[in-house]
Amino acid sequence: MHMKNLAIQAADGGRFNAYVALPPDQTGPGLVLLHEAFGVTSHMRRMADRFAEDGYVVLVPDLYWRIQPGVELSDAEFDRAMELYQKFDADLAIKDIEATIGTMRKMSQHVGGVGVVGFCLGGTLAALAAARTDIDCAVSYYGVGIANHVDELKKVNIPISFHYGTDDEHCQPEFEAMQALVDAHRDNMSLKMYPNVGHGFANDDRAFYDLSAAELAFTRALTTIRSAIGPKFDIESIWETHLYHEFVTKNAAETLKTMVENPYVNIAPTLTGGVGHDMLLRFYKYHFVDVHPEDTRMISISRTVGVNRVVDEMIMCFTHDREIPYLLPGIEPTGRYMKVPMVAIVSFKGGKVYNEHIYWDQASVLVQAGLLEKNGLPIMGSEIADKLLDKNIRPNDLMMDIWATSEGKPI
Repeated sequence: MHMKNLAIQAADGGRFNAYVALPPDQTGPGLVLLHEAFGVTSHMRRMADRFAEDGYVVLVPDLYWRIQPGVELSDAEFDRAMELYQKFDADLAIKDIEATIGTMRKMSQHVGGVGVVGFCLGGTLAALAAARTDIDCAVSYYGVGIANHVDELKKVNIPISFHYGTDDEHCQPEFEAMQALVDAHRDNMSLKMYPNVGHGFANDDRAFYDLSAAELAFTRALTTIRSAIGPKFDIESIWETHLYHEFVTKNAAETLKTMVENPYVNIAPTLTGGVGHDMLLRFYKYHFVDVHPEDTRMISISRTVGVNRVVDEMIMCFTHDREIPYLLPGIEPTGRYMKVPMVAIVSFKGGKVYNEHIYWDQASVLVQAGLLEKNGLPIMGSEIADKLLDKNIRPNDLMMDIWATSEGKPI
């Protein structure tokens, strides 16, 4: 998905390199990624590749080229990073970012608008680029010193989002000023705070990395970017096609065509599924698409569609007249009719399914199959599905004795 580094002509003479990542179909809107104080590192290249998978033509310019071309540092070289940072000229860097944007717009692979995403040093530069260049949107991760440019940022009218960890010791003094800025410009600005994480939380090469915060921030960054420059994918229709081949055509190969090259499925209650194309094709072909009873039907309860994720809440109903390996592995048919509430959380890269996380209450399944007796345990069977379909069914039966203790108390 990536090309060799592209040489870019600086406005005041000289040339500098930019790492290039292209989307699967080779064309798309543009993103310029701006690096941390450590230079164009493997983390920055991976972020470029990830955004490319979501449909963007990505350039990562070497903004240190005027001091030392090709800088790529680690935490162990923090002092050197700070030395370069002190020598860095942000105003000249904005000129180089402008040159990168201009090069992007001339690329044959680029179609549409251009956004900027920056981290730390790059996060501040992304905000300045929003104020000083003709980009269409910006995302700033833990930009240091942005509050020093509040007056300039007040003039920004493109979509821009700021992302900080609440424990970021480098940026905490700025939070109040940033909140005031965003409060006054909510039509185009947002501030997202991530509890209990610090500076650099999105960099998976650093000790401060936090997976959940990084993934949430990436989804929110995509929301900002896609609202301004696209690309727009009908992920709900893609998911519907995926389900169609799983349950109607029962065609494993066609199911895999709706997915990325290296997908995975994690069916949490029974630890079944697959990682990678070949394992998942094997799983679908022999252990999933053709194992459902003839009377299987899916009842939709709710569906939430986000920028890169679908959350599907449903009930699967069927007569257990055959072994269902992923649901009741190794269990002979019981002949019982079962109703199993399920939740599927489906992530997408670009226009294809990347992964599925599927959940249900296995205790409820075992109760319905006659394999687990309630015997005073806090578990239920088909009543869980019934309650989803009828909100008026009496709740709190499992805690009836405790529930009775609050009868008549003031509320």
